[in-house]
Amino acid sequence: MSPRALEKVYYSIREVSEITGVEAHVLRFWEKEFSMLRPRRGRSGNRTYKDRDIEIIKKIRHLLWDQKFTIQGASEQLRIGKAGDGEEQVTQPALPFAERNDDLAKELRQTLVEIRDLMAGNTPS
Repeated sequence: MSPRALEKVYYSIREVSEITGVEAHVLRFWEKEFSMLRPRRGRSGNRTYKDRDIEIIKKIRHLLWDQKFTIQGASEQLRIGKAGDGEEQVTQPALPFAERNDDLAKELRQTLVEIRDLMAGNTPS
């Protein structure tokens, strides 16, 4: 028999957890957050994962844990990767607002300080 013939078609959530290093409760949560992760259910209601599901989980894990994307950002990256030519298109995570728009953040802070001073009866600096 060839090694391919010995591979499983479906995996249980416990097996997927061991393969990917992601705990079962996290896998169940990710199902709710990522529309592309939808393992089938057996007659008894148990989740059955295919190789495709495991690959998606590995990509999600990489985006969230290694690349530090938010759930929304990781979801967008997975959609972009699907829309592309099949190659993984991972960009750097979006910077926080203050770093991305440093001048705008400084101006906003100054305006808020002036408002605070006006409300306190002080003159703006």
